[in-house]
Amino acid sequence: METHYLTPLFSPKSIVVFAGKPDQPDSQTCYGRGIRAQLEQGGYTGPVTYLDVGMSGTLADLAHSRADLAVIALPNDELSFALEVAGRIQCRAALILSTGVDGAQAHELHGIARKHGIHLLGPNCLGYQRPRLHLNASVAGQLAEPGSLALISQSGALTAAILDWGSQNAVGFSTVVSLGANTAVDLAQTLDFLATDPATQSIVIYMEGVTDARRFLSALRGAANTKPVVVLKAGKVAAASQAALTHSGAIVASDEVFDAALRRTGAVRVKTFVQLFSAAKCLASRYRPVGPRLAVVTNGGGPGVLAADWIAELGLQLATLSEAGAQALAPSLPPHATLANLLDLTEEADAAAFGAAVQACGHDSQVDGILVIYSPKLGGDPAAVAQAVGALNAGLGKPLLTCWMGDRQVAEARQLLNAAGVATFRTPEAAVDGFSNIASFYQNQQLLHQTPPPLSQLAQPDLDGARLLIEGVLAERRKVLTEMESKALLAAFHIPITQTILARSAGEAMLIASQLGYPVALKIDSPDIAHKSDVQGVVLNLLNAAAVRDAYGDMMATVRRLLPEARINGVTVQKMAGKRNGRELYIGVVTDQLFGPAITFGAGGTMIELINDRAVELPPLNLFLAQRLIGRVRSADMLGEWRGAPPAQREAVEQMLLRVSEMVCALPQLREMDINPLIVDEHGALAVDARIVIDAAPASAHDYGHLAILPYPSSYTQEWPMRGGGQYTLRPVQPDDASMLQELVRGLSEKSRYYRFASSLRELSVPMLARYTLIDYDREMALVAVLTQRAPGPDGDFVETDSIIGVSRYIANPDLSSCEFSLLVDDRYSGQGLGTRLMLGIMDVARDKGLSEIDGLVLCKNSGMLKLMASLGFQIRPYEDDPDFRLCSKTL
Repeated sequence: METHYLTPLFSPKSIVVFAGKPDQPDSQTCYGRGIRAQLEQGGYTGPVTYLDVGMSGTLADLAHSRADLAVIALPNDELSFALEVAGRIQCRAALILSTGVDGAQAHELHGIARKHGIHLLGPNCLGYQRPRLHLNASVAGQLAEPGSLALISQSGALTAAILDWGSQNAVGFSTVVSLGANTAVDLAQTLDFLATDPATQSIVIYMEGVTDARRFLSALRGAANTKPVVVLKAGKVAAASQAALTHSGAIVASDEVFDAALRRTGAVRVKTFVQLFSAAKCLASRYRPVGPRLAVVTNGGGPGVLAADWIAELGLQLATLSEAGAQALAPSLPPHATLANLLDLTEEADAAAFGAAVQACGHDSQVDGILVIYSPKLGGDPAAVAQAVGALNAGLGKPLLTCWMGDRQVAEARQLLNAAGVATFRTPEAAVDGFSNIASFYQNQQLLHQTPPPLSQLAQPDLDGARLLIEGVLAERRKVLTEMESKALLAAFHIPITQTILARSAGEAMLIASQLGYPVALKIDSPDIAHKSDVQGVVLNLLNAAAVRDAYGDMMATVRRLLPEARINGVTVQKMAGKRNGRELYIGVVTDQLFGPAITFGAGGTMIELINDRAVELPPLNLFLAQRLIGRVRSADMLGEWRGAPPAQREAVEQMLLRVSEMVCALPQLREMDINPLIVDEHGALAVDARIVIDAAPASAHDYGHLAILPYPSSYTQEWPMRGGGQYTLRPVQPDDASMLQELVRGLSEKSRYYRFASSLRELSVPMLARYTLIDYDREMALVAVLTQRAPGPDGDFVETDSIIGVSRYIANPDLSSCEFSLLVDDRYSGQGLGTRLMLGIMDVARDKGLSEIDGLVLCKNSGMLKLMASLGFQIRPYEDDPDFRLCSKTL
């Protein structure tokens, strides 16, 4: 409805520059003369005014200098005054080009910007470039060539390096933004803008850190839902370097949690600067997400084998032509060419042979991408082959990557490929890396589409009992639960545990062991001992009462000698699990300082740190995410048939992961947890030992604020009666609602479709369906009214069918203070109060999210909708940008 709130910053119609006097030399903290030259020589067509903060006069004298954007390139001691002047002349955005501004001064600048409603980029940044606007508001180098790739970088040095690389590799940019450490407009806000920028088709990010995980992930999910995003992050620091109360807290690093968070956004992470360049090349060529099957076309076996090895190393698949495709291609190739695995065309291959092979791969359904490797040969023509391959790129429909090996002999060929928009690399491994980024984006999109609820469909947990247990421990000023308490908490969530009883003397231990039945295990019970085995606090397979008595006495004596200050409650007695075919695994929870709780899974036992086999996922989990989490660890292979043992009950592990996810969502006090070992066999899974660390709930715990990813908001689900009988369910939209939403649109009258979409479309496109059903509940909401009806099936029996009969939706504006609504009701159910209920529901959600205003555009001819808006208390007024619409607004 309205332009993005950062449009005055990144697409200004006019600029005012505070740059001092033209003859003033630049210094370390002042880029005045340089920015003048950038704007004057870059070709920016809007009006540019220059101001000197030392000039005399009144604000009225400066009225003619009013502009969308104020660019401030002055010494640090003049920045605050210049920004104040920019606010007084009603600039809507400001860019401060500076270095060396400390935190206190940056805070002062941010305060001035907030006071005047200015969107401030800076200080301590190099600015930005918008090549299509011929706008170089930066000191990062020459203006880049126009392109579809956007770059966001939190390092000025790397910004300049990537721009220089792009100029030498025919890579153009839609936007380049340098973000400093103290800039007010942050990474999340910049992503918000680029997600809606039509000139940006893909985004590359270099980042060093974020301050608001929820906002960052929300913005990243929104951007990656519509365009590929690749991230390079620096810094790998342990998540809990000062806390080792559990195995999870000791071994899980914050970098692993960041990886898990990034996967759930649908973005792709690269680990090196070289891989970032590879990703940038592929994205600049506008390759779209594809599957993992890469065909290799080469005229040399050695380079082809190197590519195949790296394909296997990265978990991709070497694509082979179908039998029909290979037979059709063979007559066009040299007689000794092989098509079994690699498409080795031999040294005799010319441009025609390469062209035929590329076309065959393009038409073959078993191929997702194509890598062409050319090695210079005596009498060969690298440029001719490059020209033939490049000419096929536009109509291919699949990613085409190339590797012309060598240097001087293939220089012209590389230039031809760059000119044709084909990503070309110097080594086979780099080319495969580039394709891997595309394939990873495709895979991560599946994770982006997962929106689990906070509670699974399993039996309802005893939430009240769990909370009472935690409150009791915290009331005792303790944070570490005993084994008995830890297992009681697990039992509240229906996690199977071994029966455990505390003994405070050797006699009690013998009686308990006799009741449980031998063999039994003894374990020291102390809130001060993190790892019982380290102090000989575990004894297994005790077969009789005498053994229990002796083990109890030896254990107490040893522990008191090794840890004389430890508080000892006694010794727990539990029956040995008795799972002869059991596999030892572990499930853990660790709380990252930025991203909150994360769930870990992997190989368990006493050598958990040594084995180092684990995977991390952010909650909430659903069955798909739990299965993916299990599949990412090496020890998952043990769950099948293993050395004569029957397959373990994998479903029991999946359910236990779902239960742990419920614990994490429902209990914000949970900080760390180990279920180790978790023993699973063909009969099920059993938590043998557990250790849990808690603390007071964070202030942000309300509405799952302790989670980085908001769960499916099932609390907004309601049942409402239909006029004339029956009822419908009002609930948030789900990804699998796409087919029902499509049927709703197809069944509308032409007038209703026009009123809703202001066009004559008859059905929603695939991207539109994805956009309307795969939503980020932290940024927007869609409520659907679902009607369940009984109808006769093919065999005469009655079956229940669901259909969507109405949708209300809001999308929060990027400033997160207001939102835009839309409403659609099935023609057959109009006049039954459905539209009113949908609008009241969506306004309630917006109000709960802290939004203060809801707005929407309604066609003037849509009298029914305008009447509904008036009845709900909306203000209706003309819309200045289009007289065919009315703007309906309401304060929430």
